[in-house]
Amino acid sequence: MTAPGRRSSTFTRLLRHGFTDPSAAERLLDGAEPTPLRNDPVLLEALGATADPDLALHGLVRLLEAQPGPADRRALLDTLTSAKPLRDRLLGVLGASEALADHLARHPGDWRALVTYEPRDLHPGVAEFERCLAGAGDPVALRVAYRRCLLSIAARDVCGTIDVAETAAELADLATATLRAALRIAEAAAPDDAALCRLAVIAMGKCGGHELNYVSDVDVVFVGEAADGADEDKALRAATRLASHLMRICSETTVEGSIWPVDANLRPEGRNGPLVRTLSSHLAYYQRWAKTWEFQALLKARPVAGDPELGAAYLAAVEPLVWQAAERENFVADVQKMRRRVVENIPAAEVDRQLKLGPGGLRDVEFAVQLLQLVHGRADASLRSRTTLEALKALAAGGYVGRADAALLDEAYRFLRSMEHRIQLHRLRRTHLVPEDEADLRRLGRSLGLRTDPVATLLREWRRHATAVRRLHEKLFYRPLLDAVAQLAPGEARLSPEAARERLVALGYADPAAALRHLEALASGVSRKAAIQRTLLPVLLGWFADSADPDAGLLNFRKVSDALGKTPWYLRLLRDEGAAAENLARVLSAGRLAPDLLMRAPEAVALLGDGDGGGLAPRGRAQLEQEILAAVGRADGAVQAVTAARGVRRRELFRTAAADIVGSYGTEARPAEADQGALVDRVGAAVSDLTAATLAGTLRAVVREGWGDTLPTRFAIIGMGRFGGHELGYGSDADVLFVHEPRDGVDEREAGEAAHKVVAEIRRLLQLPSADPPLLVDADLRPEGKSGPLVRTLKSYEAYYRRWALTWEAHALLRAECVAGDEELGRRFIELVDPLRYPANGLDEEAVREIRRLKARMESERLPRGADPKLHAKLGPGGLSDVEWTVQLLQLRHGHTEAGLRTTRTREALAAARRAGLVSQEHAAVLDEAWVLATRVRNAVMLVRGRAGDTFPTESRELAAVGRYLGYGPGHVGDMLDAYRRTARRARGVVEELFYGG
Repeated sequence: MTAPGRRSSTFTRLLRHGFTDPSAAERLLDGAEPTPLRNDPVLLEALGATADPDLALHGLVRLLEAQPGPADRRALLDTLTSAKPLRDRLLGVLGASEALADHLARHPGDWRALVTYEPRDLHPGVAEFERCLAGAGDPVALRVAYRRCLLSIAARDVCGTIDVAETAAELADLATATLRAALRIAEAAAPDDAALCRLAVIAMGKCGGHELNYVSDVDVVFVGEAADGADEDKALRAATRLASHLMRICSETTVEGSIWPVDANLRPEGRNGPLVRTLSSHLAYYQRWAKTWEFQALLKARPVAGDPELGAAYLAAVEPLVWQAAERENFVADVQKMRRRVVENIPAAEVDRQLKLGPGGLRDVEFAVQLLQLVHGRADASLRSRTTLEALKALAAGGYVGRADAALLDEAYRFLRSMEHRIQLHRLRRTHLVPEDEADLRRLGRSLGLRTDPVATLLREWRRHATAVRRLHEKLFYRPLLDAVAQLAPGEARLSPEAARERLVALGYADPAAALRHLEALASGVSRKAAIQRTLLPVLLGWFADSADPDAGLLNFRKVSDALGKTPWYLRLLRDEGAAAENLARVLSAGRLAPDLLMRAPEAVALLGDGDGGGLAPRGRAQLEQEILAAVGRADGAVQAVTAARGVRRRELFRTAAADIVGSYGTEARPAEADQGALVDRVGAAVSDLTAATLAGTLRAVVREGWGDTLPTRFAIIGMGRFGGHELGYGSDADVLFVHEPRDGVDEREAGEAAHKVVAEIRRLLQLPSADPPLLVDADLRPEGKSGPLVRTLKSYEAYYRRWALTWEAHALLRAECVAGDEELGRRFIELVDPLRYPANGLDEEAVREIRRLKARMESERLPRGADPKLHAKLGPGGLSDVEWTVQLLQLRHGHTEAGLRTTRTREALAAARRAGLVSQEHAAVLDEAWVLATRVRNAVMLVRGRAGDTFPTESRELAAVGRYLGYGPGHVGDMLDAYRRTARRARGVVEELFYGG
């Protein structure tokens, strides 16, 4: 007897052998049944070698207690002590699977299935499993027989007799035998149905791929045909009944539980389609309606049960379609989008614990391998394996994947699948989540052979492999493209030119030969620069492929790299600053404007970093003006000064365009900007501030060169139109008015001549041929339009507006705001025009009718011939003009009484009208959405084409690029155009009511 307070020697031994609750284990050993084994060191050592010694001992006690009589208990104990194979197998299963321990407790004779240890038992196939299930004549008996077979697989697995790939293959073979047995039972229950039809069961997914989990849905497709002489409709109904019964036999819960769910949702039309189709019906669907993911799913198709000839005919018919899938438009984008959708649908609380679907999980490896198979399997039949690891091996052997990358992925996939198997084996439940409980993690780690600090080691190894998968799964597709043009070690396999061309075409490259030349120029050689490029390009190629024009992205990257190749910071920036490389890839492949701006001064790449080098945040008006005025002050002469100002403008236009593109596309770290209005406002404010600062600098340069520090007249520039409204786009002219006022003692004629010279020189200098984009200054909104003088005195404006001002001029002045020059003069000009644009009594009916007539005439006369009005963002129904004239009519009518309407900005005025009750909340939202969308369309056209436009492009790549900017993925330009028409149509309805009065 052990003295009080002292541990027994048994307790100490149990603790040393890995029991976490030695006291409970000691009590179990003190019980009646295990007493003969209490002091057996071999048994304790065997228990200690299991994943969970406590669980193993508890299961063994239950099994002994469940034996029908003393002789049976003695037979089990004798075999357990004398036969090491049985001991390791049985205790290994009991220590890893609570569910199989339950099965053994219910069926205490099934332990004998683990006794045999002949070589032929080590790797049973479908035939052996069929023999084991042959005696099962009903669903309950089938479940018992299935678990008995599962017990033998689990025993070989936990003892290390078979590896994870062999385990998955055996589980798939057992599933095949089970489906055959279930169909046999269903046919026996309905012999008339069986006589009417031929039914083939096609395994899909992991069962079809010969890589099944312990607990998984078994995906199938059913193919049916009429038996000789039978009516086809009757035969299909009979086949459907048999298929339904087969599914119930496997899926329904009985006293012995269920086997696994049989899932037929991968069939044509999914759960909405018929459960059983004829072969010709399957083919008709796949040839006409199937989506890319359905051909990806067919990659795993394998006939497993039923009519073997029909199954073989199905496979022969669909296989050619599988290998043509990569020729479909947007094939790669569709596959990658499907992968992203899977990740997005994972509940946030589970993402970090997902072994299968999360980033760096099993699905990443499977998707990457399947993508490569579909692209290259057309020409290389060696890649057409249904099994992930076999396909990965074949891809590496053929040079389609780098050998080192393939080895890392193979190791990671095996580890992650082993984790998945052991997690599911514990309770035989379908789960892909890593447990959080310490005891579960300990058992899981020990089951994988991690005995020293199993929890910490398991988590570290899991993260290591997941990180490797996450890093490699994107690169896997692009790295061999570089190897195809680089100098490789002797004997290293690589992509053939034809295979490289296939892969580039699949990625969306229109000119794969040119793309390979660019890659060769960038990545060949042994220089440090080439080595860094080889590191960067696999990722960059993926980002280029995510755009509408990968060719342009790669070409532009080569141009920038050639220009900055000898600059020490360039490649270091892209390699080391997380955001810089992705931002650059987005900018270079989104259209012509941003790359054109960048090529004129490639050092602006530095703006794309996420460090302290400036970044993409817009700079304020004061900061811009300070820089431009300082540059003007350092320059020799007006031409050099304005050249410097235009250089700043070009750089800042690039910053604005890059920020807009990155915000619209999103990045891996940050999704696309959800608030489209915020994007529009940022662009409008940034370009307007930049234009104002450029004009201020140009004015300073012109005055300094012609008159020194002081011009003979005070001079101000008034922004009009979109400029005054802080709503300039990339391609907008600067609409302005020029006003001056002679200084004291200066002759009016002298002052007027000086003012005219200033205006002429500003316009000339800003349009001089240069590497920088010109700034067109448009003064056509001045009194008397093009017939009137370019610049007037404040008194002249006052006299004109008092006597001659027309309704359209008051309307135009709603956007007037001083943007440069003499601030006090500008303020007085605004005070002068306020009574015109915000009349005290609002507008009379005649003025309202005049505005409506002007609007109608503009719609009919200014719309370009041949343009589709419904897609014209400026003048079409529901476009910018509609929304702006509607808002401006409200300003003219109510601006005097409603202070909030006294703004030059469209969206601010619309919001003020809503707050004042002049527009309903619903109508305001419709108008705002339409205005934002139309503005975004105009910005997109300029970014994509490099020149301004008010309609959607007609060239397919340009149209796709506009769609990408607006948030529409590949193949969805039709949805974009429909959405625009729908938004504009709703807005036009509101305009008809608010502007035209019903």
